[in-house]
Amino acid sequence: MRAQRKRFTRLAFLRTESLSVLLALLLTTSFQITAALAQERIRPSDAERYIGKRVAVCGQVASANFAARSRGRPTFLNLDRPYPNQIFTIVIWGENRVKFGGSPEQVYRGRRICVTGTISAYRGQPQIVASDPSQITTD
Repeated sequence: MRAQRKRFTRLAFLRTESLSVLLALLLTTSFQITAALAQERIRPSDAERYIGKRVAVCGQVASANFAARSRGRPTFLNLDRPYPNQIFTIVIWGENRVKFGGSPEQVYRGRRICVTGTISAYRGQPQIVASDPSQITTD
């Protein structure tokens, strides 16, 4: 009887210890996911200081254009200042347009949006290439 009780106590301890480890693992994972989702939000005018970094850039779509005859058929969404005085551009390549409902230049024109991604530079101007609609949210 005593050996059986000792074994039961040991099993209960192991279960409690296993649950504690599992709970710690779940909490750590959830904090990591939350940190990854909580991107730093910046203004388009600050974007050039974040080249190479993954952030969310938020601003008003000041101009939007689908360059259907250009190579790659890009759509350009310029935040806060219109082309040719743009300070930040979202580029959606033609191969991804269908994911955005077919006409992102019409969907987002004039709206306040945030785009999440890694900022790169093209001809000295900061940009984010958006390949999926989940990268763009309305603010």
